[in-house]
Amino acid sequence: MTKRELIEEVVHARTDLPRREVEALVNGVFDTLSDALARGERIEIRGFGSFIVKRRNAREGLNPKTGQVVAVHAKRVAFFKAGKELKQRVDSRPVDGVAVDGVAVEATREAEPARTRTPSRKPASATPEVARASYGMAAAGGEE
Repeated sequence: MTKRELIEEVVHARTDLPRREVEALVNGVFDTLSDALARGERIEIRGFGSFIVKRRNAREGLNPKTGQVVAVHAKRVAFFKAGKELKQRVDSRPVDGVAVDGVAVEATREAEPARTRTPSRKPASATPEVARASYGMAAAGGEE
């Protein structure tokens, strides 16, 4: 959903509000959220989720085209973590006392099958030596 589609949804849901007011409100909310994140503040919206700013340390990366090692500077990134109610609504499981599609329901606590997770393994191409070799660079870092 785009911002324009969000505005249209609100206009259709709240016919008593003019489109210009809805647009100003939506823009105001996004501006306020953006400003708070730019200041490094945490934003928590109960039932929806939270936004935080995480710091990514400087590191060395590889240029995928040339295989050359490049410096990636430290930076701050916005991170969103969905809340419990949003996760369950997206997964179509009701939460106690929360309406799903306009119907209040009481969730049943059934045992879910255990989720199996395959061990994460880096592909061989993720190592700098293999990446250099695949881009025609010698393992010692020189030209072939």
